[in-house]
Amino acid sequence: MSETTGSKTVRPAALRLGARLAVLSPASTPKPERVQRGLDWLQALGYQTVLSGHALDRGPLYYAGTLEERLADLHAAFADPEIDGIVCTRGGWGSAELLPYLDADLIHANPKAFIGYSDHTSLHCWLQNEANLVTFYGPMVAADFARDDGVDLPSWTQCLEGATDWMLGATDGLRVLQPGVADGLLLGGCLSILAQSLGTPYAARTENSVLFLEDIGTKPYQWDRILLHLRYSGRLDSVRGIVFGNMEQCVSAEEADLLERAILHSLRDFEGPIAIGLRCGHVSAPNITLPLNVRVRLDLSNAENPQLHFLEAAVKG
Repeated sequence: MSETTGSKTVRPAALRLGARLAVLSPASTPKPERVQRGLDWLQALGYQTVLSGHALDRGPLYYAGTLEERLADLHAAFADPEIDGIVCTRGGWGSAELLPYLDADLIHANPKAFIGYSDHTSLHCWLQNEANLVTFYGPMVAADFARDDGVDLPSWTQCLEGATDWMLGATDGLRVLQPGVADGLLLGGCLSILAQSLGTPYAARTENSVLFLEDIGTKPYQWDRILLHLRYSGRLDSVRGIVFGNMEQCVSAEEADLLERAILHSLRDFEGPIAIGLRCGHVSAPNITLPLNVRVRLDLSNAENPQLHFLEAAVKG
């Protein structure tokens, strides 16, 4: 694995309206009708879309094609000079299979916006580790663009068109669990995928970060258990602040208080600010886009006005 700490951050080109987006499935098979709805919305917004050759493949198992086919689609999207950005159809399972075979030289030579969440956390980590690339934990074609209210367009635009000074706050779901202020690189993604990367050559970076964590179907005791795993692994030692996602896809309203108490129990020795509720990732409301590997300030000094402040542009041009 390449050492990227201290090296120059690579920002992909901005994705303005008219940009040409490759739509692909590095993991599980999407439903074709949902992909078409998502493509229709992207096109209505003014983007051009190109559906990759194996994006709708069914099998083997639950995969959208063989490892070789999914890998070929991803490499082709990075290599094609007419493709401006890459958007995944859905998550599921399968992205981690690609990691040993990704062509670092190809991707270094052709950095592009990569957009997806959930299982694609493994690809975000690889792109950050190997290329120090800014990536986007954001809406997917079949999962979010297929829903009438699936995408938070303000954050999508701020991220992908190059805003340099913007923030998310209480109206975006952010709430204070533990006050404080912290600056760092915004890193993270799906909790279970991040934890499963430990002990592999593809382990997630967390050093000097404001760490974003979210998941689906993860109960309070499981959050407690996995956070303990991250603590024991040393992955939280230099984390400066933590932002948890919206938990409605993990627990019922009746369990929300237990979940928050479980998190605070597991992080009882963590001194930095802790927020919860950010509407990003596995959500049933408009999905917020987060740029990963950019500098942010998490200011939770005022419970009535929590702020995740983005200090630099995520894209160039």
